[in-house]
Parts: sequence; C-alpha cells; structure tokens
Amino acid sequence: MARMPHRRSARPALLLLALLLAAPPAAAQDAAQGFRVVNRTGVDAAALNAVRTPRGAQGDWGGNLLRPDRPLTPGGGFRVQPNATPAPSRPATVVTPPPVPDVAQQRPNPQARGVSVGTGFLVAPDRVLTNQHVVDGCNRIVLRAPDGRWLGAVPPARVDARLDLALLSVPGLPGPVLPFRGGPAVRRGEGVVAYGFPLAGLLSSDPKLTRGEVNGLAGIGDNPAHYQISAEVQPGNSGGPLLDMQGHVLGVVVSKLNAQRVAQRTGDIAQNVNFAVKVEAAIPFLRRAGLEPRLAPSTGPERGAADVGEIAHRSTLFIRCEK
Repeated sequence: MARMPHRRSARPALLLLALLLAAPPAAAQDAAQGFRVVNRTGVDAAALNAVRTPRGAQGDWGGNLLRPDRPLTPGGGFRVQPNATPAPSRPATVVTPPPVPDVAQQRPNPQARGVSVGTGFLVAPDRVLTNQHVVDGCNRIVLRAPDGRWLGAVPPARVDARLDLALLSVPGLPGPVLPFRGGPAVRRGEGVVAYGFPLAGLLSSDPKLTRGEVNGLAGIGDNPAHYQISAEVQPGNSGGPLLDMQGHVLGVVVSKLNAQRVAQRTGDIAQNVNFAVKVEAAIPFLRRAGLEPRLAPSTGPERGAADVGEIAHRSTLFIRCEK
C-alpha cells in the first residue's frame, strides 16, 4: 500500500407553489385561518413557496417553508397560515465578511533541503486534521489557507501513528470548519468527493476535486478503520477530506494501493484502489485531543459535486513539510 502525502437514487425534487390571492374583505377572516397544502405528486417535494400574487408578479416570493432535511413526502400535508396584510418590504441585508486574523505570515523557505506536501482541513478554530505521515519528521510546517495566507503550525502536533492521523495547531484560522457525518451509516455505492492538492509542483497549485464511490467498508486485510474508495487520489491528497454528497466529512484520505507491488505479487495491475480513514476512527482521535467535532446528519437531497467542492474549498489547506 502506497501512502500519499450510499449513493441514493436521485428522486425528482419538486417545488410546490401556494398562491395566496388577495381575498375580498368578507373573506379576509376565513383566509386568515389558513389552509393545508397536500403533496399529491407521488414524489418528495424539496421546497414549498408562497406568493401573494400569481407567479410572484410583484416580487413578493416567500422563502422555502420546508426544512432542508424534511421534504414533503407524497400524501403529506403542510398548513399555510397567510398574513392578513402583506409584510412591509425590508432593505437588503449586507453581509460583512469576518476580518482576517492579525497573525504574521510564515512563508515557505526556498532553501529547505527536503520538502514534502499534503493536505489538511479545519475541524475546529485554529485546528487542522491531516495524516501523521504528512508531518512526520518535519522541522517546520507551513500551510496555505484558502484565502492565500501562509501560516505556521505550532508544535507539538497531536498524532496517532496507528490511525495515521495528526492534529495541528495553526493560529489564524477561525473557520469555517467542516462538519463530520453524524449518520446514517455509510453504505457501499454512496457517492463521495475527495478534495486536496495532488502532485503539487507538477500540476497546478489550486486544489483538485475527484468524485467516486465507497467500494468497500474495510481496508487492506479487513482493516476496520478504513473505507475503500474509487475517487482518484495521488501523492499530495493525503490528509484531505473525503466528503459525502451532502458536504459532510466521512473520512480522511490516507493512501492508495501500490500497483507495482501488487503486479509483482499477482501478475496483474490493480487500478484505482484507494483508502480513507473512517470518520468513526477520526472522531475519537479528536475527542482524545480535547476537541468535540461538529456533527451533522446526512439527510435530504444530495448536492452536486461542484457544490460539495465549494464547501470543502473554504476549509481545506495545502501543507508543506520542510525537513
């Protein structure tokens, strides 16, 4: 094995629209009592929006009345309680990005004799999870944040050589952190996305996304701490997040099968056999380090791979180990 620095069926997601037409004065009291919308489409409805005029002609579309994790199932009902009068329009809310932490940058040392690279991701403010082999033997560790800043890890790192995990302290990284999958149990065939920095120095310096599936629920030799995955990974992907199609971490990319050794032993070349440390092993490691990772259930409609990549991008870092 060469270390490297339940897809659910897509069901149609319907948009149900409740038209709240202006009621005459005599019917205003009845309209105020509300009404029930029933899903008779035969498939889950992911959104229910209400408008006061047909087709939202006055720009008064309402927000989605359904929770993202609770679609309106076939035959299910939802009670709509309209307002007697239109709500006054509100000025647009301006979202101000959080200030960049005032932490001195620590740029790479071009004179470093030995350099290796890998990937890590934020699991708590100022805390980055990666593989132990990515940071093993480093005299200095610098990381490139998603905003382009170079920051230094503060020793010592918390490591577990058996699991091949390491937790770095990197001041200046307030978040966002990636949530871990809190359920349901992972199934073979689920879609996954690997995100990281493979073959740095040969490929472009931007992160790469690959999509695949969970092939097996154990690793080499029935290792219960690993998943086998088909998402292509290369040297440099090590330590990066493996996400499900809701954007939740279900593993930490750790290795790929050594095709040359397998060919010498079996006479055949193994193709695209890769592994990730399971979230069930990573979470206890973080708890032993004094962290309580953020958990989220993977329910509701799946996201596209590009959307999952956007989630990963905000919290994934390039790691440079200088020896």
